[in-house]
Amino acid sequence: MNLKQIVTKVTDKSKFSDLKAFINFCDDYLKFIADNLQAVIVSQNENHYIFYQYAQEGNFQITRPINSNLMYDKKQFTDASKEFLQILNTVKKINKHDKPVREIINNTTYTVQQSIGAALDGLSAGNSNTARKLNGDLFERFIRLIITEIGIDCRSGVVHIPVKLNNEKAFTMNYQHDLIIEKNKEIKVIGSVKTSSKDRLDKIFIDKFLYNKLTETTVPHIAIFLNDVQRKNTRQKNKYGIDTTFLPGHFKGYTVKLNSLDGVYYCDIRPNMQTEEILKDHIKTFDNLLIEDIWEFQK
Repeated sequence: MNLKQIVTKVTDKSKFSDLKAFINFCDDYLKFIADNLQAVIVSQNENHYIFYQYAQEGNFQITRPINSNLMYDKKQFTDASKEFLQILNTVKKINKHDKPVREIINNTTYTVQQSIGAALDGLSAGNSNTARKLNGDLFERFIRLIITEIGIDCRSGVVHIPVKLNNEKAFTMNYQHDLIIEKNKEIKVIGSVKTSSKDRLDKIFIDKFLYNKLTETTVPHIAIFLNDVQRKNTRQKNKYGIDTTFLPGHFKGYTVKLNSLDGVYYCDIRPNMQTEEILKDHIKTFDNLLIEDIWEFQK
């Protein structure tokens, strides 16, 4: 496939109906970049991040940052993607201390989604809003398919909240959510699934506060993010680095003074999320949700 064919495919959401379709697209993309990039650019400030630069057919455009510690190449992905599907089908029986299995879950999820995002970076600059919307929509679908594959029914959609006055239903409020997990018609988990927390963190915390206040319940609310980095231009011409889009002060403030989320998960977790007080207690890698936490929410 050439870049034009890849971009045509990634912009058609009907092509991504199941997990195998996501994996097949990633396979095609990794085959393409193995021999057809103009250059691979190394980030100036965090060297394990790289950027793909397309050749003339892609107007020499440069992609989003890619974490080379997580992103598989074609050969690695061929092996890992097969194991990934097997792991999902037996994840409840997995030894939670099995580090290689955890890496396959995180790295495969990351590689598939970043293949989509980087492919969308091949769109012309005037289509950046379209690319962001498509990337977000496909990530939501991908995560729901992963959760369905492990044997848990989930959906996106509207939750209808009855509001009572004087112990009687007065009206209903409707809330749209990315991820709704139910068991025996009872909502067990409400989730936000976003490629990054940028411009979204406040709403996720407030959604939990409002929902539980209005319903007088303690329904768990979780957030699933791909990463929190973006490309930045350095002062040197044609030199690139990365910036974080995560706001630790906001996260800590809402956690301490409003309400904590019941789980926050990243494929590409930032170093400070693993070391700073409060952050390290509330933020985990994505594998933790599938191997451990989601089953606790189901009880």
